[in-house]
Amino acid sequence: MQFFVNGLNGLLSREQGPRSMAKQAVLSMKGAVSILSAATSLGFGASSLPGQDGVSELPFYGRSPAIYPSPIGNGSTDTGWSTAYKHASSLVSQMSIDEMANLTRGWPGPCAGNTGEIPRLGIPAMCFADSPTSVRGQEFVSAFPAGIHLAATFDHDLMYRYGEALGSEFRGKGVNVALGPVAGPLGRIAKGGRNWEGLSNDPYLAGVGLGAITKGIQDTGVIATPKHFVLNEQEFRRRWDAELGHAISSNVDDRALHELYVFPFMEALHKGACSVMCSYQRANHSYACQNSKLLNGILKTELGFEGFVVSDWDGQMSGVASANAGLDLTMPNAGFWGPELITAVHNGSVSHSRLADMATRILAARFYVHQDDPSYPPLSIYPSTHIHAPVNVQSNHAKLIHEIGAAGTVLVKNTNHTLPFNSSSPQFLTIYGYDAILSPSPWVDPARYGGGYDVNHNWNTLNGTLITGGGSGGSTPPYVISPFQAIQERVSSNGGILRWDFYDPDPARKTPYLNADACLVFINAYSSESFDRPSLTDRFSDELVTNIASVCENTIVVVHSAGIRVVPWVEHPNVTAVLFAGLPGQESGHALTSILYGDVSPSGRLPYTVAKKEEDYGHMLNSSGGVEDHFPEDNFTEGLYIDYRAFDKAGLEPQFEFGFGLSYTSFGYDSFSAKWVHTKDADEFPDSKIAIVQGGHPQLWDTLAVVKCTVRNTGDVEGAEVAQLYVGIPSEKEEEEESDTPIRQLRGFYRTKPLSPGEEVKVEFKLTRRDLSVWDVVSQQWKLRRGKYKLWVGASSRDLRLSGSLVIPSKDSNRKIDL
Repeated sequence: MQFFVNGLNGLLSREQGPRSMAKQAVLSMKGAVSILSAATSLGFGASSLPGQDGVSELPFYGRSPAIYPSPIGNGSTDTGWSTAYKHASSLVSQMSIDEMANLTRGWPGPCAGNTGEIPRLGIPAMCFADSPTSVRGQEFVSAFPAGIHLAATFDHDLMYRYGEALGSEFRGKGVNVALGPVAGPLGRIAKGGRNWEGLSNDPYLAGVGLGAITKGIQDTGVIATPKHFVLNEQEFRRRWDAELGHAISSNVDDRALHELYVFPFMEALHKGACSVMCSYQRANHSYACQNSKLLNGILKTELGFEGFVVSDWDGQMSGVASANAGLDLTMPNAGFWGPELITAVHNGSVSHSRLADMATRILAARFYVHQDDPSYPPLSIYPSTHIHAPVNVQSNHAKLIHEIGAAGTVLVKNTNHTLPFNSSSPQFLTIYGYDAILSPSPWVDPARYGGGYDVNHNWNTLNGTLITGGGSGGSTPPYVISPFQAIQERVSSNGGILRWDFYDPDPARKTPYLNADACLVFINAYSSESFDRPSLTDRFSDELVTNIASVCENTIVVVHSAGIRVVPWVEHPNVTAVLFAGLPGQESGHALTSILYGDVSPSGRLPYTVAKKEEDYGHMLNSSGGVEDHFPEDNFTEGLYIDYRAFDKAGLEPQFEFGFGLSYTSFGYDSFSAKWVHTKDADEFPDSKIAIVQGGHPQLWDTLAVVKCTVRNTGDVEGAEVAQLYVGIPSEKEEEEESDTPIRQLRGFYRTKPLSPGEEVKVEFKLTRRDLSVWDVVSQQWKLRRGKYKLWVGASSRDLRLSGSLVIPSKDSNRKIDL
């Protein structure tokens, strides 16, 4: 496997990191010899690395291509960007070097991040705030479902409405930049601590979600920040550490980089993203926020990014190197810039045009979403210790949160129609498990529901119902409807009774209730930024389920999970129903009872593969990098084969496959058709004479083919179906026995409206050039291959109901493709 190679990224850096920052060394990039000499003079020689004598980092340089200079943004994508750039350029032309540098760094202030201001030109400070699910740490804001829960809806419209509602709350608080949504991590590592923040392990599903949320946020006038760009696939050693050494290096080949990890971000850029956050770890041994291949080469050149790149907090690891590699703004303080950046511009190490481009990109983003409008709300961000007038931005978002909570709940087992309960039954329920009720003390950190970094390290479960994960992506709910509260409301309205025990590991054996209609067991699987999950199971929870099931013939298990949860008890004959209830936000209990009582037929689908046992994930189960390694590495040797792609390639049967989910009704598929829609020849490669715009080559977004089918409700109750389109891209050479691409890849999905029994709907999937292309590492372009494109439509990645194909015939005489 060929990894991208070459380059000098990161040489001019204080790799020891911000926490031990000495005076910034300002160096001139005049040639490789002087660069290597400068690097050695900073303590990077073969025998002088701090903390580990005799270990050199020099052998690792040159493994990520050097792409310089950083492209100058010009607003050529569309009239919106053009107008924004004209306004921004006019202001920047009036600025001194000091004033421009003032915009490129963070300052102390009320928000998680605050830029500098230039009062004489009427340029205010910009407020950056977490999280992707909530205006975290604030009062009178909503707590939305997590990204992984939203992805489980497989619903384009809900994804957009989610972004729009979230954006309106940021706007209402006067926030300029929302630090989300998330598609990095993509979810390569099954135990990855931040997988729950993202939008599934599939780049297509993640991309649709990332684009829809980005557009929703920015349609409210708030700048969205898709993150983390890219390859931040684990929490273990994600950052430089004074004792351990460097962050993990995610070493990935060029094709996998584009087709998996960059792929979702293309969608967000295509939808107009104004900001992108670079990540903490190294990529092929160059820190992501100073990696010129990622920032200058892919983001700003291949994808034509017009906005600004902001570092993850304290993620800047160099001064001159990060500036020239394409970083535009460092957070939350001056980092390696401030006065040192000014000096670097004066001595020519960083060009005046590069600094002007940084400032222009930051201001252009503001103007692109019209934050210069006088009606933009004033800043209303306060700590919990500050007395202030309430600013309530919740609107009617609880209704949407309830809807998404139910739509993202996945029913994976339902023996003999155990669910739904009917309107008057059950009359007697028993409820067990710590996840059924509210945590007794969730506000140890007032800004993070459940716990902060200082209290939650290595948690495997939360003592209380789980509605969000931990870390900067967590939420601050105005209230939480627990499962017990919502079920009690239903049972009491029906004149029924409840019995419960939330803590005993074997309650039913000690106090059996033989007249109970059903036993509900609530467990969870916690996850957080700053550490990877200890396990995909936990002994206490699993024993609780089996203990209840051993004495209760109708045991229903509800799992609130921050990601993959292996369920070793799922085949127990007394476990009659299992719900993966995700991270549903503040309306958790109401969303769940909507499913339990049949108000809504479940339509959620798994956004990842659930294996039968942890070992089935192979080397992608655990994070990589030994504690003893000063330069830890993780080689992505699997290439394109993660999650369901890996299971398909290995012929390994999962417990529940990607895209799987049950309903209270059944659906039939028929009337399959597929056809090309272009009436003229199309080249294997996009037309090189057409300029790149934000999101990549414009032709990548052209619809080349349309696949259609009909979905019919063949059951007895109303319900929505999620139809999924999978594509098998042909091999490079027709005679190859084994394809160099996954057997099938998701390339379309459609969640129908609720269909009445017998009702049918026509479903249409549009396939773009990008959907059908591979990244060609030789030409460094997206390429349409000749051959047979296999097509499947079905209810999951393995429940494939219809099939067909489209063919691009071979032509030896030229490169044109007759469509």
